[in-house]
Amino acid sequence: MKILVTGGAGFVGSHVAEFYSKNNEVISFDNLSRGALLKKELKEKQQNVSFLKSVGVKHTLGDIRDFDALSKAAKGCDVIFHMAAQTAVTTSVTDPRLDFESNAIGTFNVMEAARKNDVKNVIYASTNKVYGENVNSVPLEEKKTRYAFKEYKNGIPETFSIDHCEHTPYGVSKLTGDLYAQDYGKLYGIKTGIFRMSCIYGTRQFGLEDQGWVAWFAIAALLNKKITIYGDGKQVRDVLYVTDLVKLYDTFLQSKKSWGVYNAGGGPNNTMSLMEYLEMLQEELEISIHPSFSEWRPSDQKVYISDISKAKKELGWEPKISPRDGVKKLIEWVKANKNLF
Repeated sequence: MKILVTGGAGFVGSHVAEFYSKNNEVISFDNLSRGALLKKELKEKQQNVSFLKSVGVKHTLGDIRDFDALSKAAKGCDVIFHMAAQTAVTTSVTDPRLDFESNAIGTFNVMEAARKNDVKNVIYASTNKVYGENVNSVPLEEKKTRYAFKEYKNGIPETFSIDHCEHTPYGVSKLTGDLYAQDYGKLYGIKTGIFRMSCIYGTRQFGLEDQGWVAWFAIAALLNKKITIYGDGKQVRDVLYVTDLVKLYDTFLQSKKSWGVYNAGGGPNNTMSLMEYLEMLQEELEISIHPSFSEWRPSDQKVYISDISKAKKELGWEPKISPRDGVKKLIEWVKANKNLF
């Protein structure tokens, strides 16, 4: 196959490109802008470009907001993996136009490029933020180290309401892309998988305080950097190791499904609170971690757990890598690449 990966030099995109590089022609399409967007100097993108070139992936410097360049890159492709995005809620609040142009217009461009170039398959990386603040309306119980849902014991399903609630600009722009991907898939007969991702973590994740908290805590702990917890640290997320996510994408592509919206997370069996994760890091690293605390951030969800039963039922997929094993892999990668941080 010929495969285009938008955001191919990013964390998830680089793993997708690597996975398919063995027997396919893979093109990474990325503008390498993450550092500029976050106003930080990052080595991530160039490092990943070098890695992908070493496994035979071609890199094209391009921006998903540039339809002509994107359409040219999509020509002759069998699959587009749309991983490129503005990914920080904080950035969406301070620069909502950039966020909208990247996530909403960028995704429209991807779907239109697929339609015009007769690309048969599209995978779209959506987000659990499409469910917005309605998640916070689910009754909770407070335990010693975490909050827990009193209802939705299996997690938030794909049918959960997205209406009449705050989403943040990031949630709105990603939801716009989510809906366009759904509509284009059905209207134009494109096999389209929309995956509402929870906390994805793993190697080659250059986490920062406002993006990629699992990686950020590991990096900060190993490099003796300050860790700030916003809220009380009992907030809970389901976590999914990146190679399990890529396997989910591939399982959908190999299936007979012509279209589908799926939660992509670790589910109720792979959850941890911030404080539980810090305890895990202390055990693995044999150190003491002393975080500081600050106010809750806007629209932060105290608990988000994905109901992944639809992916299990329709695709036969489920996570294989436990949080403990995944964190061990992440720690070893950070240790081996300290010079990059």
